[in-house]
Amino acid sequence: MARYLTGVQSSGVPHLGNILGAIQPSIQFSQEAANDCIYFIADYHSLTTIKSAEERRHNVHATAATWLAFGFDYNKNILFRQSDVKKVLELTWILSCFTPYPMLANAHSFKDKSERLSDVNAGLFIYPVLMAADILLYDTEFVPVGKDQIQHIEIARDIATAFNRHYETDALVLPQAALQKENMTVPGTDGAKMSKSYGNYIDIFAEEKKLRKNIMGIKTDSTRMEDPKDPSNDNVFKIYQLLASKEENEELAKLYKGGNFGYGQAKKILFDKSMELFGTARSRYTELMEKPNEIEDILKAGAIRAEQKADEVLSRVKTLVGF
Repeated sequence: MARYLTGVQSSGVPHLGNILGAIQPSIQFSQEAANDCIYFIADYHSLTTIKSAEERRHNVHATAATWLAFGFDYNKNILFRQSDVKKVLELTWILSCFTPYPMLANAHSFKDKSERLSDVNAGLFIYPVLMAADILLYDTEFVPVGKDQIQHIEIARDIATAFNRHYETDALVLPQAALQKENMTVPGTDGAKMSKSYGNYIDIFAEEKKLRKNIMGIKTDSTRMEDPKDPSNDNVFKIYQLLASKEENEELAKLYKGGNFGYGQAKKILFDKSMELFGTARSRYTELMEKPNEIEDILKAGAIRAEQKADEVLSRVKTLVGF
């Protein structure tokens, strides 16, 4: 059984793009019998930008509730909050003493902001070391990543190699990048890629009236209701395509092309499809958010299991270092 590790961002309630492009595919992957998956909510990482305790706690709960609402099996796999396993900080310090300055200075997470050093905190600078510790602490074999994240895995391998070479050991497993297929691109309400930073996202967990308003606000062109329309150029249809079956897509496309069919009607169809498709997840999410203790119990149980794996690795490392 191969061990995979994924860090889950905790930047608020996941939107439709996050769910379709990352969360559902990751959950499906974790259901395969041959995969041993460890997923952690990266709340330590979020501290580089988010300073509010209340916001962080809400984000962690919202992120966990989303994964659980969509059926993540936390008994077969592990889901935990990063900060519940403090050993990752101890390993981060040890690994930082084997990490050359130029490596961190060349990391994308730093270089992208290096022109304005006043905006760069030390946490952002050593971010790649914490990420390496996240990976190496659990004897991770594979890390699913996109092309833009390969550097993080290379840094983790380089740090582990330097440590192993210094002590003439194989105490740290060298992880490999499991290159993901290009994530599904989900258009936002304005046609650009759905993103919180653009403010063009659809929150499927929103109260029903708010979700309806969200969908009814999708940008469309000014084609008159009675005129035929090209579904391939419409934002509503592009989103609907990702949710509906082939037959449903063909049926809606005919309505577009036939004329006497307005965008408001298309939006209602999209809203109804969203409620149908995500009804169970919406109910489960709401239930979990109203019972934060249930979320806490699941995350803490996952942390206990993760810590057992972390103990083995950190013990090996500390013995070699002399602690």
